[in-house]
Amino acid sequence: MSEQTPAGYSDRLYNEDLGPLKKQDWNWYNIFAFWMSDVHSVGGYVFAGSLFALGLSSWQVLVSLLVGICLVNLFANWVAKPSQMAGVPYPVICRMAFGVWGANVPAIIRGLIAVSWYGIQTFLASSALTIVLLRFFPGLESLTHTQFLGLSYMGWMGFMIMWVLQAVVFWNGMETIKKFIDWAGPAVYVVMVMLALWIVMKAGPGKINFTLGDVKYHGMDAIGPMITAIALVVSYFSGPMLNFGDFSRYGKSFSEVKRGNFWGLPVNFLFFSIVTVVITSGTIPVFGAMITDPIQVVARIDNTTVALLGAFTFVTATIGINIVANFVSPAFDFSNVSPARVSFRAGGFIAAIGSVFITPWNLFNSPDVIHYTLDTLAAFIGPLFGILLADFYLVRNQQIEIDDLYKDKAGGAYWYENGVNKRALYALVPSVAAGLLITFAGIKSLADFNWFIGCALGGVSYLMIMKTSAVSIRPARQAV
Repeated sequence: MSEQTPAGYSDRLYNEDLGPLKKQDWNWYNIFAFWMSDVHSVGGYVFAGSLFALGLSSWQVLVSLLVGICLVNLFANWVAKPSQMAGVPYPVICRMAFGVWGANVPAIIRGLIAVSWYGIQTFLASSALTIVLLRFFPGLESLTHTQFLGLSYMGWMGFMIMWVLQAVVFWNGMETIKKFIDWAGPAVYVVMVMLALWIVMKAGPGKINFTLGDVKYHGMDAIGPMITAIALVVSYFSGPMLNFGDFSRYGKSFSEVKRGNFWGLPVNFLFFSIVTVVITSGTIPVFGAMITDPIQVVARIDNTTVALLGAFTFVTATIGINIVANFVSPAFDFSNVSPARVSFRAGGFIAAIGSVFITPWNLFNSPDVIHYTLDTLAAFIGPLFGILLADFYLVRNQQIEIDDLYKDKAGGAYWYENGVNKRALYALVPSVAAGLLITFAGIKSLADFNWFIGCALGGVSYLMIMKTSAVSIRPARQAV
């Protein structure tokens, strides 16, 4: 046993990054800033704008958006509590339901999902950076004519610059990440508001229309599309929700986390969506077409200062979301597989390096691939979410035996045969299979609800299996 490992803990389950925190010092603003970084991205911009183009009126979209984001707020509070109580990250909390070794299954699933999104978000940010580089160094335009693995040399330059910038922030640890997101969220808002004001001035206030598409649904006919919009909001945030414990563990108290969630989700997302729609609506009179991709908006701006600010906004925003959602998460997840060999930093760089090899630009440039990717991710994330919540709230009655999360011998509260709770896998596999069947059978009317279907199937089946099996859940001491 290494000197750093507490007595009774296994080296195979513990390192300093995965261990329970001695100091939890994040307040509500730090959580608020986390969600700002999560929302303020190119993907978030496009998603928010797309909700206003579903054929619904403005008020119908706003109602759907508010209901959806309030559900996200509720779910984020639920998943935050065990990690905040124990001061441990998502993969360690998974040991409660899946067993101390079985937890590697949900950890690896979430880690691989983060690798995909890390690459895609880095590519999106690099596109904005490329615009800036070409504005100031037009001689680089020659690099856009030759490609390697589907991306131009110019694209590779932008991608690797973004890759390195994100790596530098991550390498300096969680305190630096905390400071970065505390600054990035508000900075993005300032620049977005400035961009919106510029668009309004160019277009004229009377040309801004909050309904971005033709209104196709009225009265009771709008209920179905509104429910779909609500489901899409929840699905969009399903990844960050699942591993939100990676950040809620730093919260001073659960009340601070809930307060940060309220300001970061319902309030923040509503305002961000409105600003997004103002900019998108203004592109019609200013550029002659509705542009939902903010990078293309920036590319068409003939004012160098405004273009630079716009590109800076989306580069900064994407660094923020990539670090909080797709760098920190796999860092913990991959470290959990072998804590003694894979540190937090090493886990993050495994994800970062993997994101290059999946050539994310090829994924993002195919609408069909994007569609199947999103629905497939929801098919995996929903059941995991349902199982974790059912275990903590209904099976264990919100009790945590923290020390037993790091014990690899029989007798611990989370030790099952061979360290794996097969019952959790029995609930997970068919629930995921149901979502994949819906996706690849092309049942679009159900695919939008993959997260909800998977969450219900996973949670209910896990609860039934655990209640009817001869498993003794040892009473645990309430975590302090």
